[in-house]
Amino acid sequence: MKISRRLRPLPLATSVFLAACATGPAQKAPPTPAPTPAPQTGSSHGTTIRPAPAPAAANVVDDGNIWQNLRNSFAMADCDADPNIVAWARRYTSNPQRFEDQIAAAAPRLAYVQQVAARHNVAGEFALIPWVESQYRPISGGKGMPSGMWQIMPSTANAMGIRVDRNFDGRLDVPAATDAIMALLSRYHDDLGDWRLVDYAFNAGEFGIKRVVSQHGAPPDEPVIPKMPVKPVTREHLVKLLAIACVIREPDRFNVSLPTLPSEQRLVKVDIDNSMPIARAASHAGMSTDDLKDMNAAFRNGVVDTNASPYLMLPSNKVQQFRNSLSAQSNANAQTVPGTATLPPLGAALSAADQDDDSSAASGKANSTKRTHTVKSGESLWSIARRYSVDIKQLELWNHLQGAVVKPGQVLKISAPG
Repeated sequence: MKISRRLRPLPLATSVFLAACATGPAQKAPPTPAPTPAPQTGSSHGTTIRPAPAPAAANVVDDGNIWQNLRNSFAMADCDADPNIVAWARRYTSNPQRFEDQIAAAAPRLAYVQQVAARHNVAGEFALIPWVESQYRPISGGKGMPSGMWQIMPSTANAMGIRVDRNFDGRLDVPAATDAIMALLSRYHDDLGDWRLVDYAFNAGEFGIKRVVSQHGAPPDEPVIPKMPVKPVTREHLVKLLAIACVIREPDRFNVSLPTLPSEQRLVKVDIDNSMPIARAASHAGMSTDDLKDMNAAFRNGVVDTNASPYLMLPSNKVQQFRNSLSAQSNANAQTVPGTATLPPLGAALSAADQDDDSSAASGKANSTKRTHTVKSGESLWSIARRYSVDIKQLELWNHLQGAVVKPGQVLKISAPG
């Protein structure tokens, strides 16, 4: 029975997604500036095969409707251009509820990727490649294996200047990997002039496809899936890409509904100045450590290392809390003089117990009685530990904490139980 098409809010999600069906081949030249030059992956001296204007992606307005933005940016064939496209679309949606759950989970990442594609004047279908590759999951491959939602090989990452080592895997860095891939796809199109060949090149390698074109010529517009001497998996990759686009174009046709993506769930890149444990960053943002790790999977050793990446990806509704918490910590640190008690933030009202504690600490007297601290808004366990010159692990032990997360109003022991 066909379910009605409805738009419904997403749960906060960070893992998978799925997308769109293509419009006709006609493309409009955008009024926007040319895209940023793409990083080179090797010497490329091939002759341009067929010039083609940029797709409508550059004209997309981010009005919050990611599905309509995608449809407006498509530049390849629609659902009925090849029977294999509809066949794969039906396979994707054979379990409508599972498909809807997957696309809802992937939507935040997909929306981010679609915006990057638009900046590079790349056809909207290519924002859906991570669905074909990984369903937008931050898959970490083994040694010598592809990794990330784009499933980038180590050699390709090295050619694109993406850092990969034991502490950081840039293939799992959503902004860096996505920008590098879109720049690459834009260059492929400059060289090949046909978005179908761009997908072939993504799957089979740029120089192999250029060699095929040099030997057999550019493919005609029909059939939509070019009959060229490429591996079946390469041809199927294009079919799968057009199939997921088909579902986005005509969800009712496949008995599925596409969810809305509230603005507060959009992914935002937030600059950070100092390295910190991921657990502490999660505490600042009011998120679980696992959720933050999932959004920032490139950090392999549990530390947000600004030397590797000076930003974090956060849901937009967590950004202000994160910044406020960092600011409060910075203010507290700025008022700390080595060898003296930590002063409270200017203007903050201290409780009588806090005032007694500070006085006792400042005088250097040993305090054998129990001391407590009531957590205030904006404080973290780290800033409290600094304030009382105690180790954060001691605070966790004394207060039976399972992590560094504390809440306003929570009363903490700040000395060993007497």
